[in-house]
Amino acid sequence: MTERSQTAERADLPSLVLVPATDVQGELEPKGQRAGADSGDPQMALRLLDTLGNGNVGIWECEPGGWPIPSRVDTEASYLLSGAADVTDDSTGITHRISAGDFLVMPTGWSGRWDVVEKVRKVYSIF
Repeated sequence: MTERSQTAERADLPSLVLVPATDVQGELEPKGQRAGADSGDPQMALRLLDTLGNGNVGIWECEPGGWPIPSRVDTEASYLLSGAADVTDDSTGITHRISAGDFLVMPTGWSGRWDVVEKVRKVYSIF
């Protein structure tokens, strides 16, 4: 049996997950201030997408503010839809300005800092 046919036989996996643009751009659920924030008031909002228990995927938004990330326990891949943030990589000391259209991967063990300078909205996948 090929990998493709094994996947096709799993009833718990959809063949396609579609999130319409109106949902991606729509209202998110307020989640309060980002844990560990040490500057500004980074209020977050979130919409988790249904992946039938196969990962953590969603749309995340955050108001200006900053926080350290001491050591990631998982890997996150994100695509920025709007806004801007300065992301500092502790291993190099380099700060990158990220904005709409940028794609970012923060691997397990990554340490650094996020400073949102303009309300950010991103689509993310954590695995």
